[in-house]
Amino acid sequence: MIIVDTALRKREEEKNPVRVAMIGAGFMGRGIALQICNYVPGMRLVAIANRHIEGAGRAYTEAGVNDFQSVTTKTQLEDNIRYNKFSITDNASLLCEAEGIDAVIEVTGTVEEASHLVLKAIRHSKHVILMNAELDGTVGPILKKYADEAGVIITNADGDQPGVQMNLYRFVKTLGVKPVLCGNIKGLHDPYRNPTTQEGFAKKWGQNPSMVTSFADGTKISFEQAIVANGTGMRVARRGMFGPTVETGTPLKNMANSLYPLEELVNGPGIVDYVVGAEPGPGVFVLGTHDHPKQRHYLNLYKLGEGPLYLFYTPYHLCHFEVPVTVARAVLFKDAALAPIGAPKVDVITAAKINLKKGETLDGLGQYMTYGLCENSDIVRKANLLPIGLAQGCKLRRDVGKDEILTYNDIELPEGRLADKLRKEQQEYFG
Repeated sequence: MIIVDTALRKREEEKNPVRVAMIGAGFMGRGIALQICNYVPGMRLVAIANRHIEGAGRAYTEAGVNDFQSVTTKTQLEDNIRYNKFSITDNASLLCEAEGIDAVIEVTGTVEEASHLVLKAIRHSKHVILMNAELDGTVGPILKKYADEAGVIITNADGDQPGVQMNLYRFVKTLGVKPVLCGNIKGLHDPYRNPTTQEGFAKKWGQNPSMVTSFADGTKISFEQAIVANGTGMRVARRGMFGPTVETGTPLKNMANSLYPLEELVNGPGIVDYVVGAEPGPGVFVLGTHDHPKQRHYLNLYKLGEGPLYLFYTPYHLCHFEVPVTVARAVLFKDAALAPIGAPKVDVITAAKINLKKGETLDGLGQYMTYGLCENSDIVRKANLLPIGLAQGCKLRRDVGKDEILTYNDIELPEGRLADKLRKEQQEYFG
């Protein structure tokens, strides 16, 4: 952050701001617009695209920007960028294609739509910042391959829990401590929640009930931990992760050495997991080990205990506040906050939330029919399991019982989806 803020101030002084565009103007997108437009010198949000253009205008208005213009062509958008005018549009492709944009922030939470847009942005030499763990956890590794070939950065966002975990993971490694677990702290996990049960909470905070449900039913945390695994080379110790639940408010530091089986942590590449109810929530943590007795003595002196596991944690995650930092890291330093390091290590598979009937068409993430679980990618491939990021729109070939895991054999895929093609290419490329 010290390097980033200095670099951004320099861009401000030079009147050469980082020019960023944003796709999606929902609850989180509006927060990002507010942050960039008011609190980030050296960065300019030049355009916002939203399926309903009124939402794009709302994002600017709530950020205190009222002199925006609606555009329908790439030429109009490029002219506005050239003359320092703000633009809104319902055609997100314009933002991916237009000259004068350094990076695109993708905030739709979709998989199929975002696949098209992200690939287009990469092919037009734009860095891509994802507030979209669902896309990353489904086809992120193959998109990273395309980004590498184009010489641009694709990254998940700092501020969201996966990015904060990766920051902490990198910090712990620089100390010479071996990270053996990357963890997420949750307040609730109930796989049978749905938009009806979450409607009141969503209304209170002005959020989408389906998005709130995705957090509550465990799908979102599964995606978050999957992309951390893909960014570190870690695995899950078992399907769905351990996910221990403790009494609400229990200090994590009091039980770091007892939450997870030690042999699962130290005998392998490490694992990703979570805990429900612990403090500091909703933070993140890393458990690490050290093999040098003198360094263990120092760690004990510095109040990290006698080991064998040492707890490092960040007590909060600030979502949209830190997204501009991710943009700056990508554009100015070619540094990804979190991106796949190669072949996928963990995927998010599809489980039935209720009893399902042959002939039914599966609904989307955070809805009524399915929830997501982490599983190691080698098992997913061998068992032909259905990634939940591709489940929406699939037609069932048979009855499926509650909590049963779906495979590709159980469904008919919709025709012509890019996400399915990318997924197939990802499997073939990484073998």
